[in-house]
Amino acid sequence: MVPHLITALNGPINELEARVLESMPATERWFRLEWMEHTPTFYASVDLRNAGFKLAPVDTNLFPGGFNHLTPQMLPQAVQAAMAAIEKICPEARNLLVIPETGARCSFYLDNLATLARIFTQAGLNVRFGTLDPVIAEPTELKIANGGSIVIEPLVRKRGRLMLKGFDPCTILLNNDLAAGTPPQLMGLHEQYLLPPLHAGWTVRRKSQHFRAYEEVAKRFGKLLGMDPWLITPMFQGVDLRGHKGLEALQTAADTQLAKVRRKYKEYGINEKPFVIIKSDVGSYGRAVLTVRDAKDIEGLAAALPENLGQEVIVQEGVPTHERVHEAVAEPVVYTMDRYVVGGFYRVHAHRGIDENLNAPGASYVPLAFAESPHLPRPGEKPGVSAPNRFYMYGVIGRLAMLAASYELEATDPQAEAEAA
Repeated sequence: MVPHLITALNGPINELEARVLESMPATERWFRLEWMEHTPTFYASVDLRNAGFKLAPVDTNLFPGGFNHLTPQMLPQAVQAAMAAIEKICPEARNLLVIPETGARCSFYLDNLATLARIFTQAGLNVRFGTLDPVIAEPTELKIANGGSIVIEPLVRKRGRLMLKGFDPCTILLNNDLAAGTPPQLMGLHEQYLLPPLHAGWTVRRKSQHFRAYEEVAKRFGKLLGMDPWLITPMFQGVDLRGHKGLEALQTAADTQLAKVRRKYKEYGINEKPFVIIKSDVGSYGRAVLTVRDAKDIEGLAAALPENLGQEVIVQEGVPTHERVHEAVAEPVVYTMDRYVVGGFYRVHAHRGIDENLNAPGASYVPLAFAESPHLPRPGEKPGVSAPNRFYMYGVIGRLAMLAASYELEATDPQAEAEAA
């Protein structure tokens, strides 16, 4: 199934799909060469927006929490990717310790943890869960959405190692984005592999850094394919709200971005009203995401901005989503592990518009996007109608975002600075 693309402006996207398919050998070789120079993030999820006239990532999560939304047909790809990733990092690995979000008791999130355990168990590892939550002082069984359960245990720190009682892992997988800060238990673990690294957490990470890296990746990829990188890139600007001129800087940034989008719309003959998205520069789980069509509207939001968004924000070109699943607005989400696309789904929201954030209460998840393998496109088919072709293209953009995350983490790696010194 290819969800219906509700737009007459699907020419550029169909041309992009055709260009990507024609360039498939060159594209795959380009990715291979990039992965020789850069280490892929261990896992990620990428939110995409298909406007019909452009396709771009709007968010990249390095601690994805929706593996339970992947279909059973997708899990073999995830298991193979997990095997490849673990083999590179710690070939002799036997035990894997997974550290989830602290205090997360939602049955669907716990189902995500159970799916991760299933993937890594089938990849040949003993998997257990250890929590940073000080309230949990003994092994605790928690029920999950499908009727099963998982056991969360208190962590034990012994010198330079983190473990559970009777369980000493070689590798630790974080499914916790460290938005509340870096706990001392996770520092100085020089004898174990910590995935992703601590500087991938929101204590250090910024969305503006990620999209700056993505711009660089998109420009290089656009040159390879002979295409305008704007077709796959959301323009953006970071803004610091601290100081008495913070609001003025935000209005100026919004005005600048809207003017840039108008010029691009005029260039491509796009008859839509531009908008920008204002959101926190750090992780916010989709909360406090504002849609603005006129910079003057920001004055009415002034009082609530720092409280809801924090002091650091990003003003990003709004990419409307013109895809529909069951008549509801939808956006594809691509899941990756190591260098591989392992699956995905549509985030669907019946009560949100094409210019609004869909990662909000009321969203549902439809695992249709990768019902057929995205790795086996069908060159020669008419653009816009073949599911494998559409989703191969989504996988390419997802991998570009994953590569940008690799660039980003290299640039912010404190260890690299220490080695250079």
